[in-house]
Amino acid sequence: MQPLHIHHADNLPLMRSWPDASFELIYADPPFNTGKPQTRDRTKAVRDETGDRTGFAGVRYRTVKVGTESFADAFDDYLAFLEPRLIEIRRLLTPTGSFLLHLDYREVHYAKVLLDQIFGRASFINEIIWAYDFGGRSRSRWSPKHDTILWYAKDPKHYTFNYDAIDRVPYMAPSLVGPEKAKRGKTPTDTWWHTIVSPTGHEKTGYPTQKPLGVIERILRVHSTPGDRVLDPFAGSGTTGEAALKHGRSATLIDASHAAVRVMSERLARFDPTIHRPTPVPPNG
Repeated sequence: MQPLHIHHADNLPLMRSWPDASFELIYADPPFNTGKPQTRDRTKAVRDETGDRTGFAGVRYRTVKVGTESFADAFDDYLAFLEPRLIEIRRLLTPTGSFLLHLDYREVHYAKVLLDQIFGRASFINEIIWAYDFGGRSRSRWSPKHDTILWYAKDPKHYTFNYDAIDRVPYMAPSLVGPEKAKRGKTPTDTWWHTIVSPTGHEKTGYPTQKPLGVIERILRVHSTPGDRVLDPFAGSGTTGEAALKHGRSATLIDASHAAVRVMSERLARFDPTIHRPTPVPPNG
């Protein structure tokens, strides 16, 4: 099994302490600067014949709230927060490494301009749209139902892209392509349709910004190879760590949140992670 390291730390000074070219792939899902707290309840299912959920073989369960995770998501100067971290991320990439930045409509356009300055415009390879269809609908505008993932290569002429590792998806009109192609499916484009983490599914950890394992697994399989080193400097619920270890990569996860480190430690316990916690400051005197 590949090593898994979880760091409870501010990612900036930690990344600054590491040598150049330490990682083949870096995926970052920073706070989106929504301007409001991000909160999710953690729940568990308890068997109850009068419960609100139905499981396998018709068994009924009751949803019980066991806690709440929350963090503030507002920055006076978001790009000033991102810039030094993006500079370190580029330094930490190997010569054939890739960086994928996951944001939504609020800041992604500003972040792209900043990334063009740091990586060079030639290093921008793709804008990936992750589209989903869940939740309420706005009556005053088109409802935002997608995130954006920006892919930059350290060297735009030499980078990892494992085409054969791309999962295939169904044709929307299979009768137009014939039974053989329809059975095989097609490779996705730069628009990925994938559901969010189900509020009642087994994958849910209760962490506010958890991303679906299927989306991160696609990134890991295509943009890295077995044995590669993967970094997630805003690790949150630990989805990147689970995807990496499942597919034979090592993973280094960083988060400044006590709640995130606890969620990751519990979720990824089967991978025997090494947990790095801040060194206690001795009392004066």
